[in-house]
Amino acid sequence: MIFLRSALFNAFFYATLLLWTLAGCIAVFVSARMLKQVEVTWAQINVTALRLICGAIILASQHQSAFDTFIWMILLPRAAYVVKQELCRIPLYGWLLLRLGHIPVDRAAGASALRGLVKAAGTALASGWQIVIFPEGTRVPAGERGALQPGVAALASFSGAPVVPVATDSGQCWGRNAFVKRPGTIHVVIRLALPIGLRRPQLLAALQQSWDEGQAAMRVPVDNSGGKPDEPASGVE
Repeated sequence: MIFLRSALFNAFFYATLLLWTLAGCIAVFVSARMLKQVEVTWAQINVTALRLICGAIILASQHQSAFDTFIWMILLPRAAYVVKQELCRIPLYGWLLLRLGHIPVDRAAGASALRGLVKAAGTALASGWQIVIFPEGTRVPAGERGALQPGVAALASFSGAPVVPVATDSGQCWGRNAFVKRPGTIHVVIRLALPIGLRRPQLLAALQQSWDEGQAAMRVPVDNSGGKPDEPASGVE
């Protein structure tokens, strides 16, 4: 399926490239502004085609601060977060979360929570949304490991969508429940997508390794003493 989607996009890409070249040759005699607009329009068309043809992703991010909960609203065109159900019970705020397409999970519901998560996320992915999930399930201080929840593995298994690990050091500037926000540069390291088809233990291990490598790239020391894969229902904040 990935091969077929890639082949379809490549055909679309080169076809639009030819059209862009022809349109650009006309626009260049009109104005530099029109030539630039032709270029921008071509790029926008191909970004849309990438999302619709090549499919969405499951973005599995480390979770160190509240910063992680809104940055993807800016970086992704259509981000659907996996959130704990308690947030959706907050008056008005919770209603807005649901209206925005975010996915609530009842962490106390066990296996039924995973079934609900997979169903809702599958619908979102099919509609071209990018799923953002925090497999540690809660905010973890910078340099420490949290137990990985199986929700991300369930999503990957049932949807077939690639899991893209994201490492961050946001906790060094904005700690969990910290009133003081320390000045500094927050790094967000987007890693290569994990191989599709990994079983749960292998996927969680590969995810943790990718995060550790991302932390090493940011020169953040990692405490390897804790945070082994666990069995709760899902990975949500």
